[in-house]
Amino acid sequence: MWIKHPFFKYITAVILILICIYFLHILHFFGPVQTIIGTLFYPILIAGFLYYLIKPLITFLSKFKYIPKVAAILLVFAAIAGILYIGFRYLADTVQKQITDISNLPDKLKQTAKDTGEVLKNNDLGVFSVEGLRQKATSFFGDLTQQIGNHITEIVSTIAGATTVLVIIPFVLFYFLKDGHRLLPFLLKAIPDKHKQEGEKALKNIDQTLAAYIIGQITVAVVDGILMYIGYLIIGLNYALILAIFVAVTAVVPFFGPIIGAIPALVVALTQDPTMVVYVLITLIVVQQLEGNLVAPVVLGNRLRLHPLTIILLLIVAAALYGFIGMVIAVPLYSILKVTLKNLVHFLKLRYQ
Repeated sequence: MWIKHPFFKYITAVILILICIYFLHILHFFGPVQTIIGTLFYPILIAGFLYYLIKPLITFLSKFKYIPKVAAILLVFAAIAGILYIGFRYLADTVQKQITDISNLPDKLKQTAKDTGEVLKNNDLGVFSVEGLRQKATSFFGDLTQQIGNHITEIVSTIAGATTVLVIIPFVLFYFLKDGHRLLPFLLKAIPDKHKQEGEKALKNIDQTLAAYIIGQITVAVVDGILMYIGYLIIGLNYALILAIFVAVTAVVPFFGPIIGAIPALVVALTQDPTMVVYVLITLIVVQQLEGNLVAPVVLGNRLRLHPLTIILLLIVAAALYGFIGMVIAVPLYSILKVTLKNLVHFLKLRYQ
């Protein structure tokens, strides 16, 4: 009888599950769950990235018999703290000066807009309305100021939340490094004994894929930041250090990251000298060529085996769904799913042979 067909049973089960999810959503059952996930997401994400960066150092130090694992972790933490302190001590004055100077950037932008308006006025062919442009700019900045004032509570809350996350991350990272080796045996408990070998292989492949991508991409991002800083110094761009740090942060995202990171530099170049925009673009092109032909092949190689078009489409979709964070996690998440499905297909083939 058709009602006893397995397909009908599966469709019925799916419909019942969707109905349950709908009613749970109406009853706001998922509200606390979303709050918990949102609270833990950023500390775990950042600690996870740092885990794969620091793990090789901990593994190396743990090879020495007289250095316990906890001591190795604390040594690495102390070394990182020392590097940050030295960097802050020697760069604090430069960073503080550039941040103070960059606070005057809106005034410089207004002056640039004023100068542009004068040029348009002197060369007006009836196409532009300088007064109309001025009114629109005044309205825009007025609305922007009002929005900032209306959302000042949210801004303060966001800053407080970011500070809390930064305080929590070292503790989460410490336990990741200390007890990370227990995760694999814990996950293998859910797999039947006869399939533990395939399960262990799949989990190790996922771990190696994540490690290869995170270490490689962070290395590329740091190199991009250094090269852009050198380039900014050569062309004489203001706020070179701050702008280069921004590039290093955004370059964690492949392809689009360095371009996003160069946008503030273009704004600064426009206020400094319009011809400086061309120099910034040339610097970006040169750095991207060096990265694409020298740095990335050496650091990343072909470990992920992802076509560039696949990565671009992933980043576009991720940016539309979850913004910059989505772009950061899109490629490693896709790589995990790819490795998981590949091992699952291999496992099914072995099972039904």
